[in-house]
Amino acid sequence: LRRSSSIDRIPAEARRILHRLAGELWGADVDPAALVVSQLKGALTNEVFRITWPGGEGDPRKVLVRIYGQGVEVFFDRADEVRTFECMSRHGQGPRLLGRFPQGRVEEFINARTLSAPDLRDPEISGLIARKLREFHELDMPGPKDISLWQRLRRWLEEARSRCSTEEARELRLETLGDEIAELENVLSGVDQRVVFCHNDLQYGNIMIYEETRQVTLIVSSCY
Repeated sequence: LRRSSSIDRIPAEARRILHRLAGELWGADVDPAALVVSQLKGALTNEVFRITWPGGEGDPRKVLVRIYGQGVEVFFDRADEVRTFECMSRHGQGPRLLGRFPQGRVEEFINARTLSAPDLRDPEISGLIARKLREFHELDMPGPKDISLWQRLRRWLEEARSRCSTEEARELRLETLGDEIAELENVLSGVDQRVVFCHNDLQYGNIMIYEETRQVTLIVSSCY
């Protein structure tokens, strides 16, 4: 956690959203401009900030600002991610979406602990994650239920080819990956399969736990 009273790291569009949210969520009890910015560690592809309005009693006056990392659009579609995020919120899975701006979004602040790598070796926590993941797999999300894996792998392969030199492509054996993807698709498509909604990025930084209730929340990056 890196603390700062400066808001210079937060884009102007996000600041306007924060000022509006302060009034909508807490009314005249807070000064919208009197916010404190604290950068949180642990995010792999984004910059994440906790925004706090001091003073008052009762519920914590906090939200979270997520600023997207540069260049990660090659791995997933931001518009799809936001649509999924909104839908998951309506299903009670993960934080609520409070606002959007071109470089990121504002989310409900979850007062829970982000897991670490050693946590994943705890049998109790592994069981909690498995049960939460089953809830994911049972969700009936809107839109087509097409398998995105094969198209995504081929898109990544083309991106790698466009970025690698001839020598790098040879070292990474990129020329064989297209056939391997096709073979894997053929093998897996030939078995009895059920297409379900999946997380697709289930690393410890995307898993949070409420210590008191032992409830697990997954930060979503999901599709079929």
